Amino acid sequence: MKTILNVIWLVLSGFWLFLGYLFAGVLLCITIIGIPFGIAAFRIGVYALWPFGHTTVERSGAGAASFIGNILWLILAGWWLALTHIVTGVLQCATIIGIPLGIANFKLIPVSLVPLGREIVRTDQPFATSRW
Repeated sequence: MKTILNVIWLVLSGFWLFLGYLFAGVLLCITIIGIPFGIAAFRIGVYALWPFGHTTVERSGAGAASFIGNILWLILAGWWLALTHIVTGVLQCATIIGIPLGIANFKLIPVSLVPLGREIVRTDQPFATSRW
């Protein structure tokens, strides 16, 4: 089921959201200071391209630097990326078939607002944040 939802998502909104994150990532990578933000944009863009079967979890050890980075992210890119998820989600919820896609868009809003200190994992391993 998640493959079918991912394919429908890709066609209806995932590709366009991915392009938005890609554009934001390229703009943020122009300066050396913006490179971590650009990498976060690319990471979320891939998640927005194929969201079903994945989720986000808090990363342990993310401290004050992530908090400050999230404030900068919110000012630089987060608010308009979240706005695209809101508009797309509302439009998708206008049809019965699009309701699961709209809900997925609304679930992407928190990670688009504050992406630093979060990790994208598969839903069958939602607590697999430690790596060897």
